[in-house]
Amino acid sequence: MNVVQFGIGPIGLESVKTILQKQSTGKIRLVGVIDIDPNKIGKDVGHLLAEPVDTGVIVSSDAAAVLESVDVDVVVHTTSSFLDSMYDQLVLCAEKGANVVSSTEELSYPYERHPQIAEKIDAVAKRYGVTIVGTGVNPGYAMDVLALTATGVSTDVHRVRISRVVDAGKRRKPLQAKVGAGISAEEFAEKKATGKFGHIGLRESLLMVADGLGWELTSAEENLDPVISTKKVITPYFTVEEGAVAGIHHSIKGFVGSDAVITLDLQMYVGADDPHDAVFVEGTPPIDLIVRGGIFGDTATIAALVNAIPLAASSDPGLKTVKDLPVPRAFATVPQ
Repeated sequence: MNVVQFGIGPIGLESVKTILQKQSTGKIRLVGVIDIDPNKIGKDVGHLLAEPVDTGVIVSSDAAAVLESVDVDVVVHTTSSFLDSMYDQLVLCAEKGANVVSSTEELSYPYERHPQIAEKIDAVAKRYGVTIVGTGVNPGYAMDVLALTATGVSTDVHRVRISRVVDAGKRRKPLQAKVGAGISAEEFAEKKATGKFGHIGLRESLLMVADGLGWELTSAEENLDPVISTKKVITPYFTVEEGAVAGIHHSIKGFVGSDAVITLDLQMYVGADDPHDAVFVEGTPPIDLIVRGGIFGDTATIAALVNAIPLAASSDPGLKTVKDLPVPRAFATVPQ
């Protein structure tokens, strides 16, 4: 399958690196790269990697020209978390006949937050016979797909609880900035008020789980609070003083009547103790899963995107969520 990478920030460049590594399997090939950064345009994308290589694939800012000049099966799209600011990029890909796998968090389950945009994307995708899906580690796996998969052996499900604790100090710089590492509590409140701060996608994960279980939620309760550091923590990018914000505690509950049937609890801060991912299904039988050490989000996001390439390419046309695709699994790997 021929792949175009759309957006080469930290995640996009790691996606390029992974695709190039998998080219030796003969199952995937990088044929184009799109980005608007003037410092990257015109360069061989391989020269932008930490360990430079010659690829012959030149970065271009003209998305339409790239998509017209190559035979592309799937676009791996990594440009923005917010759907309303970039959905025209998805529409362009569809119009050029390319399936899209995107890391845009709001695309993972866009039907409540952006119903009109979702309808437009679905219509365009069906018109041009392509699939468009949003995925990643969270949303896209750790706090939705993993939980839905856990219910697959339950005859009855009464409640689902999902928790994720992430040591943001081990993650990339943009994520540490996104959770407010090192800022004051007052700055946190200001950023929170914008509605575009912290983790994007928790509500989408809640709605995906509810939809997957066929539950119609009557209400939801969401909270975003700062985690205040009790010690000085130094990361490669920030210094978090004692008393400063270390990150976020973000939670959401979905209710049927007065009963909280789905609970998602995310703690993402530098210096977090006991990182883990956990799912508890209250049902028959009860299921209690834990990933010790947690799912490392930076590499897992890349894996989720690349592994979704063949699934999107073989799916029925339209706007999809990851729960609509076949079981996620590794793609183009070689046993060692």
